[in-house]
Amino acid sequence: MSDKRDYYEILSVSRDASPEDIKRAYRRLAKQYHPDIYSGVDADVRIKEINEAYEVLSNADKRAAYDRFGHAGVQGVGGGAGPGFPDIGDIFEEFFGGGFGFRRGPARGPARGADLRYNLTIEFEEAVMGAEKEIDVSREETCSLCQGTGAEPGTSPVRCPTCNGSGEVRQRQQTILGTFVNVTTCPRCRGEGEIVTSPCSQCKGERVIETTRRLRVKIPAGVDEGTRIRLPGEGASGTRGGGNGNLYVFISVSPHPYFQRRENDILLELPINIAQAVLGAEVEAPTLEGKKLIKVPPGTQPGKVLRLRGLGVPHLRGGGRGDMLVTVNVKIPTQLSEGQRTLFEKLAESLGPATIEKHEPSFFDRMREALGL
Repeated sequence: MSDKRDYYEILSVSRDASPEDIKRAYRRLAKQYHPDIYSGVDADVRIKEINEAYEVLSNADKRAAYDRFGHAGVQGVGGGAGPGFPDIGDIFEEFFGGGFGFRRGPARGPARGADLRYNLTIEFEEAVMGAEKEIDVSREETCSLCQGTGAEPGTSPVRCPTCNGSGEVRQRQQTILGTFVNVTTCPRCRGEGEIVTSPCSQCKGERVIETTRRLRVKIPAGVDEGTRIRLPGEGASGTRGGGNGNLYVFISVSPHPYFQRRENDILLELPINIAQAVLGAEVEAPTLEGKKLIKVPPGTQPGKVLRLRGLGVPHLRGGGRGDMLVTVNVKIPTQLSEGQRTLFEKLAESLGPATIEKHEPSFFDRMREALGL
């Protein structure tokens, strides 16, 4: 196992390549080294090497194991049970180099299309109140010209002469345990059981084409950072009659210059001057429904929180809304005119010096004192 080439090197991709990059690299190499095109003596070895690299790097769990442990982390690849030896067939393969009758070829029935992800950034107000957005999504769709056969209209794929349409290649192998049959995916048709001799002029024999679709996404009121919206059937097209995958829209919310969010409550810091705090006032403040007058009671202390019920975020699942919590921030002036200074000096004389108030014992303090604790 130590003389194996690096899977990323085989597919000519970087170690941080996306799943789409890996798929594109695999398709390019599989076509380049297809036995109908590449006539080198190492054709079978090349195809097997490319298939093995793609099988590992296209599977998130196997790729993670490979990135951490190298080839040792994906010994017996294809069994689907993780690093090491997933099943008895992998044990035989590790020591004797074959599947020994255990099926390794891919299923040739209908296959569902891949799920896709779209990252969408919306404004703070859109997250709170809801919105409709248009997005452009790129995905693979079944070729409309050949209807997914990969063959030019008027022609049809033909049975693969290498595997006789089975999608598998079987080789007998004599071992100390007896005669076993090694079953592998056919390198010529890649397990399809058929080959295209006249490729479709639109999809070049790939069976799918890259398209961009414009979709409308309804953003429900109350979504938050990381909310996931599922659009059924808007993912990649399935193969061999399989259904489409789903599209998942992941929401990011832009920060607001005034508001912050805490679950379903909206937070706002409201600056007022010292006279408004002492005398009380009605102050105009922004809300998500426009500007509103907020009543500041006389003698309001810095940091006091005023609750405006029902002006918060709608509950995403269920009726009702949160509240708007307004924290009063008393701004102390740092520069005064002569007239302002005179007024403050007169006010200071009338108020007298501040005194330290005696701490009144609480109910629990009195209880502890009575019990001698």
